[in-house]
Amino acid sequence: MDFNVKKLASDAGVFFTRAVQYTEEKLGQAEKTELDAHLENLIARADCTKNWTEKIFRQTEVLLQPNPIDQTGARIEEFFYEKLDRKIPSRTTNAELLGQYMQDAAKEFGPGTPYGSTLITVGEFQKRLGGAERDFLHTSAINFLTPLRNFLEGDWKTISKERRLLENRRLDLDVCKARLKKAKSAEAKAAAEHELRVAQTEFDRQAEVTRLLLEGISSTHVNHLRCLHEFVEAQAAYYVQCHKHMQDLQKELSSANGDTFPNAFAVNASTSGVSTGSSPHSIATLPGPSSPSHPPNPSNALESSTLKIEEVKPPATGTRKAKVLYDYDAADSSELSLLSDELITVYTVPGMDPDWLIGERGNQKGKVPVTYLELLS
Repeated sequence: MDFNVKKLASDAGVFFTRAVQYTEEKLGQAEKTELDAHLENLIARADCTKNWTEKIFRQTEVLLQPNPIDQTGARIEEFFYEKLDRKIPSRTTNAELLGQYMQDAAKEFGPGTPYGSTLITVGEFQKRLGGAERDFLHTSAINFLTPLRNFLEGDWKTISKERRLLENRRLDLDVCKARLKKAKSAEAKAAAEHELRVAQTEFDRQAEVTRLLLEGISSTHVNHLRCLHEFVEAQAAYYVQCHKHMQDLQKELSSANGDTFPNAFAVNASTSGVSTGSSPHSIATLPGPSSPSHPPNPSNALESSTLKIEEVKPPATGTRKAKVLYDYDAADSSELSLLSDELITVYTVPGMDPDWLIGERGNQKGKVPVTYLELLS
């Protein structure tokens, strides 16, 4: 108990002395031994390496484990397995879990139905994507994350320990220098000089040890460079696998549903168009942030080569007002240029392409694209 009390008192005394010494150095009231420029540069480079390595390490962890909750759970699990000196089990990836859900759903919906059979196929490829992702995560953890972690938790801790020891040696040296200056008698000066020589020797020795460790940062950069190349190679291989899996999936779906999807698309396309008897308002688009692309010019009886706009007469009934949504520049003399927000009169004529209407503005008349209009009631 006496030993602990004495040690506590001694540590408190050293802490107070150091605090006073730091304060006097800041105020310029105490001498401070400066490190040589080369050592200072090495320290600055080491700090830079540590800070950026830590940021890259943390962000790579986020990239490989984007869900913070999953990431926390994974770290805790890894911690326990490391302490038990056991191999960490392989985890199911999100893509693999999605694939399993799809295949389970197919069993409920009926694997013989078009939807069920497609779910089975897509689910299988999702599992393949998940397997590729798991291999990528495993490779990246070994070849990239582990070396960075080893540096931060191993080499850097050693460097930090030696740097703290160097700082203590510097403070001891400065105390000895101040003591020598204050010595009055010859005996006190001799004792102070001896302490100064010992302190200088210890400081120089510690500075050399620290310098050698800091110069090892260059080899750390070389090692991390190699690891970075391996990480990029693993990432490239992963994306190549994903691309191949998705191409194979598209081919399989195309061959399996070749008779189903084209018919469905044809039905959708036919129902979305406008017949000569339907209301033009059904195909008008809603306002949007950007203008639509120009619709193709009609290749029917109303092409510019045969259509004479001046001969087109509005029907007795069926004309409507339309608000122009976007500016439109006429492609030829058969079309009417438009300005956004203006109101024009529009109508259709038998045999006219459903993507176009006849528009009138005063004495001007011409074809206008329906997608540029909002038909009003």
